[in-house]
Parts: sequence; structure tokens; C-alpha cells
Amino acid sequence: GIVQDSLCGIYKICRRDVFLTKDEVMNLMLWVPDWDGSIPQPAIIKPRPRWTGKQIISMVLPSGLNLLRVDKDNAPLSEKFSPLADGGILVHGGQLMYGMFSKKTVGASGGGVVHTIFNEYGSAAAVSFFNGAQRVVNYWLLHNGFSIGIGDTIPDKKTIERIEGAVRAGKAEVEEIVQSATENTLEALPGMNIRETFESKVSRALNNAREAAGSETEKS
Repeated sequence: GIVQDSLCGIYKICRRDVFLTKDEVMNLMLWVPDWDGSIPQPAIIKPRPRWTGKQIISMVLPSGLNLLRVDKDNAPLSEKFSPLADGGILVHGGQLMYGMFSKKTVGASGGGVVHTIFNEYGSAAAVSFFNGAQRVVNYWLLHNGFSIGIGDTIPDKKTIERIEGAVRAGKAEVEEIVQSATENTLEALPGMNIRETFESKVSRALNNAREAAGSETEKS
């Protein structure tokens, strides 16, 4: 899958607030593999022609690719499948209609863009997408830039409260497991003894707490 700088860039260029001038688009087209010399119609005509980042990414997708992906999280359905909130992914006829290319969709995960291209078009098309996407995105990121400060890593009060709530829930679950083990009421899981069952359940509870806290942090 796409990683590191290219992953950061492909996520940023798909944002709804990314618009490019004709000069920028023409420069980016030089990095598109097998470019035929034509550019898509601008998304905005007046007062100045502007192209979206989604249109640029669509240039490196196979022309007949169709993909619908719904976010699998705890969000309501209206947010999972929402063009206005860029929830989920819709690629129609090789055009990214809405959605954000992230680690879930262009990383090393099943059912994503790379996986679908490989299955439907073969390894050569997947390699072409890899090369084209990374070259286009890295060139755009080189001129657009990306920076982060220490202030960006400090969560707000509501986020801290949600993180603390997730940690408290994890601690409470661990306390219940410890209590059941102390009272000899803990049932062994298949293929495990009591000690292994205890370690497995505690580890899973702590991992779930960590993932829940991380998820709340990402949403802030």
C-alpha cells in the first residue's frame, strides 16, 4: 500500500478545500503515466477555472474502475455514506466522486483501491497506479507543504474527557477480570488454561482501551 509522505499527500489532496489553477494542473499532468494530453473540465468555471484534488487523483485511476466503500466505525449511517461529509468512498468510471483516500483505502488492506485494481486489472495496472499516484502526490506535496507544531498535538478539554472515559472503561473491565480470577469464577477459554485466559482477557481489554482512546484523539 501507499505509505509515509505519499499517504499524507494523497489524503491532503483529496480534501474538499483543495483547488488548483490551470498552471498547477498542467505541471501535475506531466507526472501522470501515459497522459493523453487532455485535462478534465474544471469543477469551478467562474470567476476563475479551478480543478479539485479529487480530479487530479482520478487521472491516475484506471478509467473503468468502480468502487463503493462505506466506513466501518461507530458513526451513524448518515456519516458513513455521506458525500457532503466525505464519508465513505465512491469511485465511478475511474472518477473519485467523493471520499478521502486514506490508509484504509489505499493502504495494504483488503477491499481497498489497490486491492480492487489488482484483482480487476492485474499487476501492471496496480503498479501504474502506485507510480502515478506517488509521483503526482509527491510533486503536489512538495509545492503545497505540510507541517505540524506542538500545539497541534495538545487535545482539547472534551477530547481529554473522552480519552479518560475510554481509559476508565478499560480499567473497570480489567478490575472485573481480576476479581473473577481472584474468586475462581474465571472460565478458561478453549485451548487455554486459567492463567493464559487471564492474560489474554486483560491484554485484550487494555488494547481495546488504547484503540478507543486513539480513535477519540483522531476525531478531535
